[in-house]
Amino acid sequence: MKHDQPQFSIIGDVSVDLVLGTLDGWPKVGTEQLLPRSELRAGGSAANSALAARHLGLSPRLIGAIGDDDLAQWLLLQLAGIRVELQTCKSDTTMSVGLMHGDGERTFFTTCGHLQHLAPAFVLEHLPQAAAGSIALFTAPFLLPDLRIHFSQLLAEASARGYQVALDTGWPPEGWTPQVHQEVEDWLRHCDHLLLNELEAMSIAGNQDLELAVQHVASLLKPGAHLIVKLGAAGALGHVNGRSTHHTTEMIADIFDTVGAGDSFNTGYLAARLNQASLHDALAAGCRTAAAILPRFPRKSIAAGELSHCLQP
Repeated sequence: MKHDQPQFSIIGDVSVDLVLGTLDGWPKVGTEQLLPRSELRAGGSAANSALAARHLGLSPRLIGAIGDDDLAQWLLLQLAGIRVELQTCKSDTTMSVGLMHGDGERTFFTTCGHLQHLAPAFVLEHLPQAAAGSIALFTAPFLLPDLRIHFSQLLAEASARGYQVALDTGWPPEGWTPQVHQEVEDWLRHCDHLLLNELEAMSIAGNQDLELAVQHVASLLKPGAHLIVKLGAAGALGHVNGRSTHHTTEMIADIFDTVGAGDSFNTGYLAARLNQASLHDALAAGCRTAAAILPRFPRKSIAAGELSHCLQP
């Protein structure tokens, strides 16, 4: 059934995160460390994006998968208020343990789990025909091997169903091999919004000069597509039709937990675009959303709709 209002659908990785910190140095094997902070919460780029949308007062459609264990049932409870379409896979639920280091860096340990089994047919079954202006955000294709095989066709079908296609590639576990470069270039020609961090943009381009990298990656996109490069504490850059614009941010002090920063930005940016915001205003909304979420710990304490002011220019 076709909807009259633009829809926001998020397709990708849904898992469980255990965030711990702060760790000063790496412990000797066989020892035990006491850490002062921890939070068990819904994780994965798709879930983080959907939770950020809920915090903004939106009602996204989240399409992904869960395992068939007790942790999966707990995960469903964390996603209350979000329209979820989650394939139940005969597998343990994927979990990531994120260790926060004193210098601001992070180390992740992630199990394979159910993310190995999300099927393209399930995604297409639950991705309805959409009204003009709808957006489908795809996340973490490198972590979803069954989707990855058919990913270019999946993006093309989403576009055919009326969606603007947004993509956050994430980082390939095997590195940026020639095969990965060709694979990603096949994806990019379907994108209306490509959301990368600085290192990903330079890696796709094979160029450590960010300005040149932006020009190269933009040339791989279809005409009129928006390339967004997330610059961390420095803000974000947007590039479309040969022109770039920057939004700079002020440094946020005392952030313990930066997990999901880029996912929160993605949601703020795309939510603003759904509301017909300009590129610069959408970059600002993305930065405000990330800045509002990052200082919160635990994250699950943020109420639905609490951050709706982030979408105001």
